[in-house]
Amino acid sequence: MRTQDQPIRLTLIAPNGRMGRAIAAAVEEDDGFALDQDGGDVMVDFSAPQALPASLGRAVTAAVPILVGTTGLDDLSERRIAEASREVAVLRAANTSLGVAVLGELVERAAAVLASEWDVEVLEMHHRLKADAPSGTAIALGEAAGRGRQRPLEMELARHGTGLKRQPGAIGFAALRGGTVAGDHDVIFAGPEERLILSHRAESRMIFARGALAAARFLHRRPPGLYGMRDVIAAL
Repeated sequence: MRTQDQPIRLTLIAPNGRMGRAIAAAVEEDDGFALDQDGGDVMVDFSAPQALPASLGRAVTAAVPILVGTTGLDDLSERRIAEASREVAVLRAANTSLGVAVLGELVERAAAVLASEWDVEVLEMHHRLKADAPSGTAIALGEAAGRGRQRPLEMELARHGTGLKRQPGAIGFAALRGGTVAGDHDVIFAGPEERLILSHRAESRMIFARGALAAARFLHRRPPGLYGMRDVIAAL
């Protein structure tokens, strides 16, 4: 039987990916964790949308929690996550940075306080190889603003140069791609004669890896259910 003081064993779904390598490096810095590709206490999936069904099935079969950090998921993938969460603990996170998790709470609070005449724009920039746009983090920040306003997220993607007018109440999104940017996010509240800008800058992929370890620590021995990074920071 494993004891409380033994390290939490992580199984990485994509150990050779960018996030897989970063998490392995973070594990080297933290003796509270170890890697075990065959019998981990928590599974960590930062792979690709098409790999998700196999990852969830593996977690359910092994009866271990799973952290899903994959972005670009469709409605079917979200339903599969919800189904798996009835069997094991699943933490769904578009971004595992603790700073971004706090930013989401600030955005929700700002949207709740500021009147509806304040426009909300989400601007993000990532490295040139990122496939999905807007990023999962940007969408999550938009959803936070929607929760603050107590209305579903209505997205309006930027259409530069078309001259189209902004739709009332919609949250605008703009995505930039280039270089090696790990992740920049700005949520702009534009009101009458003033602006509030809430920002986060990721300087290294290691912040996501360390946040993933915090999420894995939260998931360890957690009962079945669907969790998010808000639950992680609430437990800190």
